[in-house]
Amino acid sequence: MGTELYTALRGAFSGRLFKDSEEMAPFLTDWRGKWTGTALAVVQPDSPLDVASVMRWCHERRIPVVPQGGNTGLSGGATPDASGRSVVLSLSRLKSVRSVDLQNNTITVDAGVTLLALQEAAQAQGRMFPLSLAAEGSCTIGGNLASNAGGVQVLRYGNARELCLGLEVVTAEGELWNGLRGLRKDNTGYDLRDLYIGSEGTLGIITGATLKLFPQPRSQVVACVAVPAPAQAVELLTFAQARLGATLTAFELMSDTCLQLVEKHVPGSRIPFAERSPWYVLMELSGELDDVQATSSMESLLEAAFEQSLITDAALSSSLSQLQALWALRENISEAQGAEGKAIKHDISLPASRIAEFIESTDAAILAQSGIVRLVVFGHLGDGNLHYNLSPAEGASSADFLALEPAMNRLVHDAVHARGGSISAEHGLGLLRRDESARYKSPVELDLMRRIKAALDPRGLLNPGKLLP
Repeated sequence: MGTELYTALRGAFSGRLFKDSEEMAPFLTDWRGKWTGTALAVVQPDSPLDVASVMRWCHERRIPVVPQGGNTGLSGGATPDASGRSVVLSLSRLKSVRSVDLQNNTITVDAGVTLLALQEAAQAQGRMFPLSLAAEGSCTIGGNLASNAGGVQVLRYGNARELCLGLEVVTAEGELWNGLRGLRKDNTGYDLRDLYIGSEGTLGIITGATLKLFPQPRSQVVACVAVPAPAQAVELLTFAQARLGATLTAFELMSDTCLQLVEKHVPGSRIPFAERSPWYVLMELSGELDDVQATSSMESLLEAAFEQSLITDAALSSSLSQLQALWALRENISEAQGAEGKAIKHDISLPASRIAEFIESTDAAILAQSGIVRLVVFGHLGDGNLHYNLSPAEGASSADFLALEPAMNRLVHDAVHARGGSISAEHGLGLLRRDESARYKSPVELDLMRRIKAALDPRGLLNPGKLLP
C-alpha cells in the first residue's frame, strides 16, 4: 500500500493503524501457530461507526477485510491469507458494556468485550452469563458469536446463538444495522441475527450484542465418577437428566489417557480415586437449590447410579477448592496434550445415542490402521460434542505421526457423517475444515450458502477464503 493510500485510510476512521511488520505480527498468526498470513494494514477502530467507515473505505477500493476478535480461534478463521491484499480489522478497542437491564435480564456490550469481562459485569449486577471457555480471558464476545462458541454449559444454557437476543452489524458495504433488541419473541420476518451468528465474519462484522442474563446459582456441586465405558456414560447422562432436570448444567466425558497427560504435565494434578478407570465423567449440578439440597440430590443420584452399575467410583466436591480441582482435571486436558507434542484434532458432534458405538468402532479402525497413535478423547457429552484427538505414541516421530493426518481426518469424519454427525461442533470451519466440509454437505446446501454470501457480500470482500469451500 502506497503512502497516499495509508494516509487516506488513516483519515477514514478514529483508532489505531499498524503498517509495520513488527506491529502487525501478533494479528497475522492464529492462536495455534498453524497459519500465518500477510496484510496491507491492521486497523483497530474506536467505535462501531469507525468500523463502518473502514468497511466503506475498503468496499469502495475492493480491498478484502478480515475481522478479528481476540484471535483465539482454533480453525484459522481470523487469519489473513498470504496475498497481502487484506486489511485486518481488529475489534479489540470496542470494549464497552453499554447497558444492563435487570428486569429484562439482558446486557448489551461492544463486540470487543472479552468473555471474562462480560461474565464479571454480569456478576457485579447479581446475574450470570453462562458461556464459559478456556480462552475466556482473551476471546471476545464478537468472536464467540461469529463462531457460535459452545463450552461446558451448553447442556443447560445452549451455544452462543441461544444466549444472543440482538446484534449490531456492519455490512459489506459499510452500513451499520442496529438490531440490538432485547426481545425473546420477535416474529417480523427473516432472522438476520441468526444469519450472522456462526458465519465467521463472512457476511458482516458484529460490533455489538444484546445477550441473556440468568440468576446466579445458589449452589454448585461437582462429582467426578469412574465409568467402565462410554456406553455407561451415555446411560448415566439419560439417568441424571431424568433425576436432576435442568439443574444438571455440565456433563463431561474424559478418557484415562487424557487424565494421565494432565497428571504428567500439570503439577499438582491427580485423579481422586485409588484405582484407575478407562473412562471418567465430570458432572455439575447448579441452580436454585441450597448447598445442602444440591449435595443431597447429587449423593442420591450417585447411590442410584451405583445400584444400576453405571459407575464404579465417585468423588464429590465439598468445598470450592475441591470443586476447582475436579474441574481443573477437565480444563487442563488441551494444555496437557499440547505439552505432549503435536496433535491431530477433531471437533465433532454426534447424536448422544450414537456416541458410544462411534468411539468403539472408530478407535478400533484407527488402531488397526496405525500403531503409532494414542487416542485422546474427551468432550461435552451432554450436548454430543467430542474432541476426538490423536497424539503420537511414545517413541513415534512427529513427522511420521503428522503424515497420518489426512487419512485420520478422512476416517474420523466419514465415521461421523455416517452417523448423522457434524465435522465441526464449536470451533467453526475457518481454513481448517473449509474444504473438507464440501464432502459432507449436499450440493443444495452449498448452493444456498453461496447464494446467501453473494447476496450479503457481492464483492466477496469479507473474510475471503473462509468457511465456504
